[in-house]
Formats: sequence, C-alpha cells, structure tokens
Amino acid sequence: MNDLGTPPGDSAAAFLATGLSVSFTASDLDASVAWYRDGIGFQVAQVFEREGTPFAVRMAAGSVEILLTRDNGAKGATRAKGEGFSIRLTTTQSVDAVAGRVKQQGWALDSEPADQWGARFFRLRDPDGFRLTISSEADPDTQRSR
Repeated sequence: MNDLGTPPGDSAAAFLATGLSVSFTASDLDASVAWYRDGIGFQVAQVFEREGTPFAVRMAAGSVEILLTRDNGAKGATRAKGEGFSIRLTTTQSVDAVAGRVKQQGWALDSEPADQWGARFFRLRDPDGFRLTISSEADPDTQRSR
C-alpha cells in the first residue's frame, strides 16, 4: 500500500468529525451576503455586530452554514482570498435550476452544469474568489459512461 492508504495502528484512534464549519473573509460584506442570498439562495441566519456595525453574517442553506466576516484590512486590502481550495455543496435540488438562478442575478459560472463522476455539478466563485462546486447525483438515465 502507498503512503495515501490507511495509517497503521488502532482504527478506533481515527478522527471522526461530525460537522464542518466554513468562514470566508469578505472584502465587501454586503456584496457577499447578497451573492450568497440572491444568487445561490442561502438565508441570513444571524448577523453579528460590534458597536452597531455588522462584522459577520451566518448564512444557512438547509443544514449547511457559511460564516462571512468583514475583512478588517489588517492583512492588507489586496491580499489574495480563495486560493488553493474549493468547497463542494451537495443538494437534492436541480443543479441546473440553481445555476440558472445564479446567472439570472448576473453572476458568472466557472463551468456550466455537466454530468461527470456520477454527479451533476457546476463551478463558480464568490465575489472574493472563493471557489464553490454545487452538485447533486446525476440522473442515471442521462449519465454517460466515462
């Protein structure tokens, strides 16, 4: 077995996660909230304020939550965001309908909905460049062999 296989030792010692929280730093918090809310369909679950000014917004879509935080500029206003990783969101809804909603709001997709690897998915980036993949199980009647 190569180095990517199961580590040696007691399998009871393996880490078992029960959830994943994601936090994105937004250059423009209002624009990011609008993008997730109006484009994809997330709902505002909670607004966090300091001295009456929002500094973070918890967005929810079903059991998935994303925390958007206002960039305070401490690491430089032009620092790169969203590089080196992608978040995959799965849904039982029509991926094509979600992609259509995003485009209807005037936002671009990185890739159009397509069937591959047993899933139907498309890719897009939020206003700060964070990459998302939205997917569902592919329709077995339309899935092509690859």
